[in-house]
Amino acid sequence: MRCISRHNASMTRNLDLDLIRTFVAVADSGSMTVAANLLHMTQGAVSQQVRRLEDMLDCLLFVRKTRRLELSRQGETFLVKARQLLRLNDEIWADMADGPLSGSLRVGVPYDLVGPLAPAMKAFAEAHPRVDITLVCCASPDLHEAVDSGRVDVSLIQYVASEARGEVIRVEPLVWVSGRGSEAWRKRPLPLSMVDERCVFRPVVLGALAEQGVAWRTVFESGNIEATASMVRAGVAITTWLASTVPDDLETLAPQAAGLPALPPFAICLRLPAVAQPAAQAFAHHVRETMSREGAAARPRLARIA
Repeated sequence: MRCISRHNASMTRNLDLDLIRTFVAVADSGSMTVAANLLHMTQGAVSQQVRRLEDMLDCLLFVRKTRRLELSRQGETFLVKARQLLRLNDEIWADMADGPLSGSLRVGVPYDLVGPLAPAMKAFAEAHPRVDITLVCCASPDLHEAVDSGRVDVSLIQYVASEARGEVIRVEPLVWVSGRGSEAWRKRPLPLSMVDERCVFRPVVLGALAEQGVAWRTVFESGNIEATASMVRAGVAITTWLASTVPDDLETLAPQAAGLPALPPFAICLRLPAVAQPAAQAFAHHVRETMSREGAAARPRLARIA
């Protein structure tokens, strides 16, 4: 990454955190307009700050596509360091702030990640008992909008790994799930139990089935994870989940052996507003500490297909 010219390399240089925070907001939203709304700035001011940062670093950070801004190769490299720098800055402020954290915190989470998020919530509640947590459960597309609109203060969101936004906590395979001994996967049309019509997995799964020419039908659709699991346990339908969230009493299907399409991996991402409150920053720290090391190694039981 070419950033500082050789004749200035020995000089003491200080990065402007305001410019970096604006850069991260634009990178996360893919839009100067959206970033301006999040930062309570004009679009012109955001554009000017990005140009100032590019001039300071002596490199192009974004390339303009038809409908959105995308990071250049230098921008992708810088984004990783920019997040680390902002995180350290926010942690220092949180550590040095007078008195314990208090107030309220709205945490967004997809239905299937409530269980994996529980250890982080427990650790945060014990460390900051004066903060009242409200859990907001809905589909990832809705949570993405909730962060941008300020309806939640921090959120876990699932994205197709190639389209991840925010800070990637971990990447997992999306797998086909069946009841033990069930042969529902053999039926055509394929009986599916889907969690929610807004579920981020839905267009990916249905698109993959269509591409492979597999007919399907929806047997059951509900926002209740346990209800979906019950239908799969009963052998009435199959579903798709992230590998680490598959219940122990269910099995995963090898796509090729079952005549099903392979599915892309998904990223579990942490998203905060461009200007996050200290409680949200502290909660994000607990999420990183617990979820980045737990669950990723989980290997659900693989069904035997004769």
